[in-house]
Amino acid sequence: MERREFIRTVLSRTGIAAGVSAAALAGAVGYYQPRKELYNGGSSNGDGAERLAREKNAVVVGGGLAGISSAIELARRGFRVTLVEASPSLGGKLTGWNLDALGERFPVEHGFHGFFDQYYNLNEMFAYAGVKSSVFDPAPGYPVLFRQRSAEVYGKTPKWFPFNILSVVGQSRSLDIVSFLKDYPGLLPVIGMFRYDYQNTFRDYDSIDFMTYCRRGDILPAFIDTVLHPFADATMNRMEILSAAEAIRYFHFYFMGSPEGLAFRITNRDCMTALIDPLESKLKELGVTILKGRRAVKLIAANGTVSGVELQGGAGSDVFRQTGQTSVPESGWALLQTDTGVPVIASREGGVLRAFDARCTHMGCPVTWDAEAGGFYCPCHAGRFDTAGNPVGGPPEAPLAQLDVAEEGGVLVFRTSHAASGVSGEVLPADYCVVASDVRGTRELVLGSGSGMATLESSVASLGEADPYAVYRLWLDSPLGSAAFPFYTVSGYTYTDSISIYSDFQEPFISWAKKKGGCVVELHAYAIAPEDVKSEEVVRSAMKEELHHMFPETRRATILHELFMQQSNFTRWAPGDHSRRPGVETPLSNLFFAGDWVRVDAPVFLMEAAAFTGRMAANGIFRQESLKPTALPIVPMDGIFA
Repeated sequence: MERREFIRTVLSRTGIAAGVSAAALAGAVGYYQPRKELYNGGSSNGDGAERLAREKNAVVVGGGLAGISSAIELARRGFRVTLVEASPSLGGKLTGWNLDALGERFPVEHGFHGFFDQYYNLNEMFAYAGVKSSVFDPAPGYPVLFRQRSAEVYGKTPKWFPFNILSVVGQSRSLDIVSFLKDYPGLLPVIGMFRYDYQNTFRDYDSIDFMTYCRRGDILPAFIDTVLHPFADATMNRMEILSAAEAIRYFHFYFMGSPEGLAFRITNRDCMTALIDPLESKLKELGVTILKGRRAVKLIAANGTVSGVELQGGAGSDVFRQTGQTSVPESGWALLQTDTGVPVIASREGGVLRAFDARCTHMGCPVTWDAEAGGFYCPCHAGRFDTAGNPVGGPPEAPLAQLDVAEEGGVLVFRTSHAASGVSGEVLPADYCVVASDVRGTRELVLGSGSGMATLESSVASLGEADPYAVYRLWLDSPLGSAAFPFYTVSGYTYTDSISIYSDFQEPFISWAKKKGGCVVELHAYAIAPEDVKSEEVVRSAMKEELHHMFPETRRATILHELFMQQSNFTRWAPGDHSRRPGVETPLSNLFFAGDWVRVDAPVFLMEAAAFTGRMAANGIFRQESLKPTALPIVPMDGIFA
C-alpha cells in the first residue's frame, strides 16, 4: 500500500497516533531507510583501462553462477577465458536435465528457486546475457503453512522501516502488533537485527547458533515460529547449527536492510532453458572456451603463482590413497574415503580388487552400491550404472571412471585408468585462475594439488557442507484444488520445508496438468537433521504423509510418476566457520576464489553471493592489470541502526 496510507493505518491500529503527526513520522521514516549502494564505494567511473592491451589466459574452474559471472566479466575485458565444468552442463544448482516419463519428456532441476529483487549482480548478469523478462513472473505472495495452525500469508511488504517489520506482524493471524511492541525485552534482539554491522556482528555473534540467539533474547516464541524459523530454514542450514552472525546478515540482506522488501520472481519455464542456456550463449558469443564434462584435478603452482590447471587424465595427478578404517568386502562394494576427498567405490571379487571413481558423471555426487538392482545408484538425481560402470538410467551419459587399485603397505592406492577414461591429460596455461567450484569440488582440487601453502590448504579443508536436503517431485492424477499459491514455505514438519505446485506456474507442467486433469508438486526438505537421515524409502514415505496432511485431497490421488533426489552440496554456515573461510584473494598472487562459501564482508547470500564473488574475483584480476573495476551494487553495508 502507499506509504502515507500505511502510516495512518499503523498509527491507528497501534494507538500511538496522539501527539505524533503523520508528516513528522514520514520524515523520520525517510531518514531511516535502507538504500542501494556500491560496494567499496566503487562505480562504473573508476580509474583504469576498459580492456587488456595484450590478451592473457584466464582459467575459471566451475560452471555455476560464480564461475559464469567471473568468466563473463573477464571475457568482456579481453581475456582469453577457458571455463571448465566437471558435469555435462553449466548452471551448478540451477542446472537441469530431461526426464522421460509418462510418454513425454519433462525438464527437471535441483528444486524451486526464487529470484529476489535485491539480487542486483545476478539480475545484471541475466540482463546482459539477454535473458528475457517474460521468463519471470512476480510471486503473488509469501505464504507459510504450519502443521498445527492456520496458514500465514505475507503479501508484498512496504519497503520502509519500521513498517516492513510491522507489516509482517500485522499480516499474521497469530501475532498482534500491540503485544509485539509491548514485549520490550523480546523486541530488543529483533531491533538488534537492524543493527547489522559486519565487524561487530561477527565478533559478537559468530560463536553461537541462531536458535541460541533467539532464546537468549527472549524473543516471542510466536515470532520465532511464525517468522524467524521458516525464513531462516531457507539458508539450507538448520537454526540449531546456523551461525547467529550469518543469520543476522541473511535477514539484513533479504529483508531488514533490503530496499526491495520481500519481492521476488519465479521462472515460468525451467531454469536451464530460461536462464542457463542464454548465459552459455553469451559466453560463447564473448569467445569463452567451455569445457564441459572435464574435471580439473590439479593447480600447477610454484613460486607463489599458478601457471596452469591440469585436467583429469594427466600423469601422476590422479592418485588417491585410502584413509579411514572401511574394509573392502568379499561381496558387494564399499564406499571409501581418500586423502584428497575423492570418493571411491571398491570390491574384492575372488581376491581381485576392483574400483571406480564414485563421483557420478552427471553432477559429481557419490554413488552407492544397490544390491537389489545389482548396480550403482546416485541418490542426487536418480542416476544408475551397471556393475561395469556404464550408465543405464537417469541423466548420466558417461560411464564411471575405472581405477587401477593396488595394496601398498596395507593401504589401498588408486590411479585413474587412462585407457578406461578415454580422456588424455591436458594442462591449460593460466596467467590467472579463478576457482569457482562448490565446497566439495574446491576441497578436492586444492588438497589434491599439493600447493605447499599450508594456510590456503587449511582454510579450504575447514569448509563444510550443510546437512543433506531432499527434493521429491510427484505427478498426480488429480488437481490440487485447495492450493491458493504456487509456492509455500512450510513449518513444523520433520522433513518438508517448502512445496511448489509446478503445474500452477511453469511449462510444460501447466499444459500437462490441463491435458491430464492432474498436477505436479514438489516437496523440498532444506536440511535434514542427522537423527532424521533415513533410507530413501523412509524419507519419501514420510514426505508423502506430510503432503497428505497439508493437502488432504492428495491422499485420494494416484501417483503417476515420482522423482526423489537427496544430496548434500549447499554451504555450511556453522558458528566459527566464518573466520576460517578463504577469501576471494589467496596467498597465490594470481589465484582467486568465488562462490557463496567465500569469506566476504559484503551483505550477500546464496545465488547473489555467487554472482557477486564471481565479479569480485574478476575485479581482483583487473586491479593487477590496471583495468577499470566492475561496479558491484549491494544492499546497504550496515543496518539502519548500526
